Amino acid sequence: MAALGVIGGSGLYRMEGLSESREERVATPFGEPSDAFLLGRLAGREVAFLARHGRGHRLLPGEINYRANLYGFKTLGVERLVSVSAVGSMKEHLKPLDVVLPDQLIDWTRHRPSTFFGEGIVAHASLADPFCAELSGALARAGQAGGTRMHRGGTYLCMEGPQFSTRAESNLYRSWGVDIIGMTNAQEAKLSREAEICYATLAMVTDFDCWKTDEPHVTVSEVVNRLQQNARAAQTILSGVVGLLPAARACGCATALANAILTEPDRIPPEARRRLRPITGKYLD
Repeated sequence: MAALGVIGGSGLYRMEGLSESREERVATPFGEPSDAFLLGRLAGREVAFLARHGRGHRLLPGEINYRANLYGFKTLGVERLVSVSAVGSMKEHLKPLDVVLPDQLIDWTRHRPSTFFGEGIVAHASLADPFCAELSGALARAGQAGGTRMHRGGTYLCMEGPQFSTRAESNLYRSWGVDIIGMTNAQEAKLSREAEICYATLAMVTDFDCWKTDEPHVTVSEVVNRLQQNARAAQTILSGVVGLLPAARACGCATALANAILTEPDRIPPEARRRLRPITGKYLD
């Protein structure tokens, strides 16, 4: 049972500071996760780490098998999951190397599976507040203790990619009141909620999106370089947050499916029950 799961984004392909570390590959009914999970102990508690794009950065945002990744975390016993993600800033006050803890999300992707359900079993989980306030609060306290420049709250827009925005798109998103932009968090947040896993994001600002015409256009090397600069801050926050997590969860994430499954139990196909047992077993078995 891992006390905390961590997903590393662009530029963060390994977890420093883990003791007793070992790799574990997890088979899932949804296919292969992005890579082997790295398991170990951080600040005395078990942690599971996964490189979102695979080591060597082999997967586009649209190629990531989000369902396999989240199913893998679920089967490893993870109840709380922190995403470390590179983002572009849509606001003047959110500067490169700042860290944002978003509390809202807009899914602007088009072609990605975003649910574990279907094929004989229907559920509609609430996503009104897609990020766990309890876990975000713990991350905020850990960041403040470490002296990180952090911003609590804001809207993350998840775009399809892999190209960065056009200037017209960037200005459209700003007109919606969006604070940061990235390419990966929408599916993770949705699947985490269905899996009853608390989900929060350490959004590492790497650049101003192209709306800011007095800034040079961002390059991949700049994104990775700035995320690597923030890796130490992320490591400090993650080390600190482990000790702030209570044993029992008080948030609604832990019971997100309690009233979400609509299909009559006797009409759910045996294969669907088997496939989703780690997620729905406590309600259907």
